[in-house]
Amino acid sequence: MQKISVLLFLVWVCFLFYAGIALFTSGFLLTRLELTNHSSCQEPPGPGPLPWRSQGEPRACWMASRFSRVVLVLIDALRFDFAQPQRSHVPGEPPVSLPFLGKLGSLQRILETQPHHARLYQSKADPPTTTMQRLKALTTGSLPTFIDAGSNFASYAIVEDNLIKQLTSAGRRVVFMGDDTWKDLFPGAFSQAFFFSSFNVRDLHTVDNGIMEHLYPTMDSGEWDVLIAHFLGVDHCGHKHGPHHPEMAKKLSQMDQVIQGIVERLENDTLLVVIGDHGMTKSGDHGGDSELEISAALFLYSPTALFLRAPPEEPEVVPQISLVPTLALLLGLPIPFGNIGEVMAELFSAVEDSQPHSSVLAQATALYLNAQQVFRFLHTYSAAAQDLQVEEFHRLNNLFSKASADYLRLLQSPQGAEAALQTVITELQEFLRGVRAMCIESPVLLLLLIRFAAFFSDSFVVAEARAIRFLLGSLILLLVAQLHWEGKLLPPKLLTIPRFSAQTGPSRHKGTHALGLGVGLLLCIRLAGLFHRCPEETPACHSSPWLSPLASMVGGRAKNLWYGACVGALVALLAAVRLWLRRYGNLKSPEPPVLFVRWGLPLMVLGTAAYWALSSGADEAPPRLRALVTGASVVLPRAVAGLAASGLLLLLWRPVTVLAKATMGAPRMRTVLTPFSGPPTSQADLDYVVPQIYRHMQEEIRGRLERTKSQGPLTVAAYQLGSVYSAAMVTALTLLAFPLLLLHAERISLVFLLLFLQSFLLLHLLAAGIPITTSGPFTVPWQAVSAWALMATQTFYSTGHQPVFPTIHWHAAFVGFPEGHGSSTWLPALLVGANTFASHLLFAVGCPLLLLWPFLCESQGSQKRRQPHGNEAEARVGPEEEEEEPLMEMRLRDAPHHFNVALLQLGLKYLFVLGIQILACALAASILRRHLMVWKVFAPKFIFEAMGFIVSSVGLFLGLALVMRVDGAVSSWFQQLVLAQQR
Repeated sequence: MQKISVLLFLVWVCFLFYAGIALFTSGFLLTRLELTNHSSCQEPPGPGPLPWRSQGEPRACWMASRFSRVVLVLIDALRFDFAQPQRSHVPGEPPVSLPFLGKLGSLQRILETQPHHARLYQSKADPPTTTMQRLKALTTGSLPTFIDAGSNFASYAIVEDNLIKQLTSAGRRVVFMGDDTWKDLFPGAFSQAFFFSSFNVRDLHTVDNGIMEHLYPTMDSGEWDVLIAHFLGVDHCGHKHGPHHPEMAKKLSQMDQVIQGIVERLENDTLLVVIGDHGMTKSGDHGGDSELEISAALFLYSPTALFLRAPPEEPEVVPQISLVPTLALLLGLPIPFGNIGEVMAELFSAVEDSQPHSSVLAQATALYLNAQQVFRFLHTYSAAAQDLQVEEFHRLNNLFSKASADYLRLLQSPQGAEAALQTVITELQEFLRGVRAMCIESPVLLLLLIRFAAFFSDSFVVAEARAIRFLLGSLILLLVAQLHWEGKLLPPKLLTIPRFSAQTGPSRHKGTHALGLGVGLLLCIRLAGLFHRCPEETPACHSSPWLSPLASMVGGRAKNLWYGACVGALVALLAAVRLWLRRYGNLKSPEPPVLFVRWGLPLMVLGTAAYWALSSGADEAPPRLRALVTGASVVLPRAVAGLAASGLLLLLWRPVTVLAKATMGAPRMRTVLTPFSGPPTSQADLDYVVPQIYRHMQEEIRGRLERTKSQGPLTVAAYQLGSVYSAAMVTALTLLAFPLLLLHAERISLVFLLLFLQSFLLLHLLAAGIPITTSGPFTVPWQAVSAWALMATQTFYSTGHQPVFPTIHWHAAFVGFPEGHGSSTWLPALLVGANTFASHLLFAVGCPLLLLWPFLCESQGSQKRRQPHGNEAEARVGPEEEEEEPLMEMRLRDAPHHFNVALLQLGLKYLFVLGIQILACALAASILRRHLMVWKVFAPKFIFEAMGFIVSSVGLFLGLALVMRVDGAVSSWFQQLVLAQQR
């Protein structure tokens, strides 16, 4: 079978898998239908005249405006407890001292001194809690779909009706400053804008300082109606340091000063809204639906009295999308067409009117307009999609009809109807909340406001990583037991090992050797399990603190110790690779890849260590050196990546790492090639021939050799042909590992060291039980392939990843690009993807080692005999004696057809194991599509598994292609050697 046929067949198999994934995805991860209808003042939300106090007022549309201006301060990731005050110490209870508590003191002072002017709410965001989805919800009043989470890399213009569009249509001047995500969502919508790059999560100050530079001058100019300031420092501080870092206290204190400055400049007709788009986990991440992620702060303030009653002891909990209809009616705008939020009726109390009836009527009017708008949207959407629950839809229709009739009847006799108005308010709220609940449960909308059972989700996510380790450990114990029993318990007549076994020593040593390998492998797996991440809402599970970057550490001495350990892991990894290549002699070759291993890899280690030193102490650098630190943070990672790419290109160009020496040989010798594992020890070694290695070549050139027999050709000694394939694979994996390691936190380098050690031990354990045949076929057992795939998944968890969106390591997008990527989206997505699926890529590329390693290990069990002298050298060319020499990987060239078939079988087995995993995920997501946990666990797991399969299949293809490239290069090397000998 030709090499190109093997690759093409694997590509075809992968294409079938891709097609199946795409087919399932298209039917399962549906997107929400977005209506392009827009509300307008010319078209009321429902039939009949506009209600009370809606006509004849300036800037009145559906309802008279209460405010002329709004200042919207959006503090990204402002978690609700960030706005809570630092409670006084209660005797008998342990004191609570958190860096973020009590830092927004201005909010609490306003609530205490002006209780009728301000209110603090706990705003509940709808998952996914990613910024782009939250901005869509905060302007449209709709709920995001699950698949929308993937578009956080690239924001597209909102086509649905939204507050910004309504403001611009009404001629209001909207000024924006901050996160440049708004530029993509609302292109050309702002009368004035100051955009700043939002994607660099390591930059805590550029966006915030840029806003503060323009904020107060813009407010003083008066050339605005709506001012939006989107601060990012709190969110970036959470991603970089976490919420419990002292830097978070500094950022919140800065935001407190900003709020104070805004309050001092507010006029009576201006409303201040301070809101967080989402919260953050204990590690500073967001994107999921844990309580800390969906809980955000919402603070409202007006220089004029806004509320009839003082604030309650415990802040009220409101859905985040309730802000959309509330702001629309307060500003005298139509509510966006697709809104399903419920207006905050408390804000429509007629404070200036002492009659309670007027306040209740104003609240009922706002709710009635809101209900009319939602009812209109519901009917329009139902006609377009026709997928809403019929019974619930009819129930809500009847509820709205009754509430609407009661409201219109009360308008005819408004006096003495306060109790009846309260009943109408209750009916309207029940309708609005019922519509929202029905939309959440719609199978096509796929909206994410399901409050999940925490115990089930936590148990599932935590148990998955443990199950992987358990299965891998069980498989290892099974292999060890099989080899141990083979050497200890079987009758003596069954202890015969094939002649070309990887272990040719006594069988009793075989079981002991396997037992030691298994114990070492299990120990490595247990150590790697220490680097684990727990779901944020699991109180009994604690994530490893070693997953955080060194920059988040406060203690200087501990940071230095950890930095030394990380650099030591790098040096150990480099030393292990160099020792391995030296042990098999491939480091002696003068080929360019070998020279790169000698000099390029140390440079990569030095560059990585220097980058870690800069990134871990960048905030502590003196001001005069910060420009230099910033420049080095750009150059060093790119230099390491460039060196890795150069090394891989050199490896592809000259993959044969073989040392060949030529001397004048004896006349009787025509072609002499020796695959010794070390330098020759005598002239007899130089004269020794192993014809079975090159049998197929000698048959092709037999005629030529006979014609040149009398010319006395050169005697050639070629060293390390027996490890030429595995040497190229180990070199390629090392070159891939360093840039992937650079994308992770510094302490993950210890996991990468364990990864290589685990792989080494597993390969030796598998090689101990795989017999080597002379002519093929060469096969890799299923348990070997399964263990290799399980180890890739185990390493995925050990590097701090989980198949959920909040645990994605977004910081990887800025390695080498601290200032961001501009408008590019594919490069940050590539960097984050490489970080997430690094283990999948490395193990897939290294999969051919499962086939090569048993041949490589043949030299370990070979019994070297004393070299005979004189005429005894003639006797060593006998067939029986030739077979005792360690031919290692050159045996694969004795049967090239079997070699290609073995590569094909290995690739198909690996794809089959990966296919079983993704099939199980697809079945779980399909069977449990009605389960509460489908969007928490099963759908994200399917997405991660699908992406992991794609990365693994590409890596497998590259690994097999590299082996075939080496095989072709070895053939060319032989041909050139023969031609040189003829000359």
